[in-house]
Amino acid sequence: MSSTLTNALKAYVERKQKKSSAESKEEEKEHFKKLYTEWKGPSKYKQDSYQKIPKFYYKLPSEDEILLQKLREESRAVFLQRRSRELLDNDELQGLWFLLDKHHTPPMVGEEQMINFEDYLKVGEQAGPKCKPFFTAIVFAKLLQTDPYGRISIMQFFNYVMRKVWLHQTRIGLSLYDVAGQGYLKESDLENYILELIPTLPQLDGLEKSFYSFYVCTAVRKFFFFLDPLRTGRVKIQDILACSFLDDLLELRDEELSKEMQESNWFSAPSALRVYGQYLNLDKDHNGMLSKEELARYGTGTLTDVFLDRVFQECLTYDGEMDYKTYLDFVLALENRKEPQALQYLFRILDVQGKGELIVFSLNYFFRAIQEQMKLHGQEPVSFHDVKDEIFDMVKPADPLKITLQDLINSGQGDTVVSILIDLNGFWTYENREVLVADTTEEAEI
Repeated sequence: MSSTLTNALKAYVERKQKKSSAESKEEEKEHFKKLYTEWKGPSKYKQDSYQKIPKFYYKLPSEDEILLQKLREESRAVFLQRRSRELLDNDELQGLWFLLDKHHTPPMVGEEQMINFEDYLKVGEQAGPKCKPFFTAIVFAKLLQTDPYGRISIMQFFNYVMRKVWLHQTRIGLSLYDVAGQGYLKESDLENYILELIPTLPQLDGLEKSFYSFYVCTAVRKFFFFLDPLRTGRVKIQDILACSFLDDLLELRDEELSKEMQESNWFSAPSALRVYGQYLNLDKDHNGMLSKEELARYGTGTLTDVFLDRVFQECLTYDGEMDYKTYLDFVLALENRKEPQALQYLFRILDVQGKGELIVFSLNYFFRAIQEQMKLHGQEPVSFHDVKDEIFDMVKPADPLKITLQDLINSGQGDTVVSILIDLNGFWTYENREVLVADTTEEAEI
């Protein structure tokens, strides 16, 4: 067949020799394509085209495609149920523990049982198909430490399995609230999840139902403040699982959680009531919103007017007043000044020129308000040039003439710099740090 094609082309070329070379080459190409298609066959030629590529993008059904939406929801629910059945239940976990205990490898390390790789594989064979993913050389190597016999701790391995099962269970639970099925939760999705979680947390039994909406808002804002710094209105389920916030929230299942642990946990009832109580105390006219004058009483009441002006310029307000949700972002930023997300929030306020950098003008703009407050309190104002030099020495920016957000984060001194510029109490603490350290040392010695 190939020789027939070659002969046909040769004959065609000979007939067209009298034509110009350019015309001849173009016609030769067209004639070759025609002959090749006839020889190969249209169906075979079609298979070699782009149509061989399988479809990989499926558009989400629109709001008016109700049947498609219902089908998608039902299929996702069935899939999640199937994944849930693949997880180990309590009885199976208990059976795994008995097998590990039975096949442990002596000698014990103190009171801790150990197991070598050979016995580990024996347990894997007897534990059943659900346990198979946990009994691999990779998992064993991850948990292997300094045991002279090359063994791993049975308790550490069991905790590893428990943690993995919990993560999968929680991911499935969160995915049930993922309406779009794209691996994200919108604010309303996370609100529904936490609202339905409240009855399962004994530490929240004392909350009145009228406070539920405020509690949910308080809890959700922490997730979105730290996991959605770009304010896209959604957070990845994977990010929720990776951070410690969900652990803190589910810690409230412990009926014997200490008072100290509750006070340090943002999601506890005392913490939520504290934050909301502060908001109500600041709201002097009881209109449910905070004006700049009312917010000025926040904390020790030493935040500068210039900083508060910028807060109300940059943050979402309603007729010049701040609602509870915006107030929560404000509180999270000031209470977590060391965190990159809090520094990003505060940097946007300090960046008066909106150029993504703090120059000498920006620093002076805020520090003048600190100097004015010092005069009002009868203190001798500190020279701005001295403070400016100290700030640049602390941050050590890549460009000696300006400080970026990344410079602040990299320096590890971002919280100190911010406190110096926005809060008289923060500046006083920095200025008298050596005296405070000396006093603390003396108290420790006593």
